[in-house]
Amino acid sequence: MTGRTAAQPDATRDDAQNDDAQNWAGRRADARLNHERVLAAAREVFTEHGIGATIPQVAARAGVGKATVYRSYPTKADLVRALAQQHIEWFHELAGAAVAAARDDAYRALEDLLEQVTTRLAQDRLMIEVLSGLEGLDQRLGDRLEELLTLGRGQGSLRADATGMDVQILVSGVARALIDLDIRDPEVWRRYARLALAALRPDPGPATP
Repeated sequence: MTGRTAAQPDATRDDAQNDDAQNWAGRRADARLNHERVLAAAREVFTEHGIGATIPQVAARAGVGKATVYRSYPTKADLVRALAQQHIEWFHELAGAAVAAARDDAYRALEDLLEQVTTRLAQDRLMIEVLSGLEGLDQRLGDRLEELLTLGRGQGSLRADATGMDVQILVSGVARALIDLDIRDPEVWRRYARLALAALRPDPGPATP
């Protein structure tokens, strides 16, 4: 009897600890689910509206309160940064594949890369913000782009003075013009990407008489 009675408080404490662990696990799972829901909603909202989207819009799309959004992302800039990083990682993988293809034809590899990017840009307003301005591209992307340009210059398919800044300005300029015109047809975006890239073709020199 005495042994069983003495064991009861320990059993009670164990039950309480198990309950606490389950409660915390449940809260963590709920928090993780809300975090994922907020990020998915933010991706949709910022894709549609670009950098002008608001936290209330994201919260409404996610079906949560604004406070839930702010718990994961204290400021709108934090939320935009998280989304931008997803775009940058996607672009980095794409650029890596382009570098591999560029061993044979750097100009074509760069053209394919820009066509894929502009296809996404046609429907994704936030990515335009990510790719416009030097702060949008991390060093890895700059390195990948420079590899493409180096190969293209060496193969003679790109101007000898072509730079990453040239590509960035050409693409962001096209993107800004098309977004101002509210053009969302991916084929139109791809066409102007090709036209912009053509500016980096080597100068054919004066025509012979």
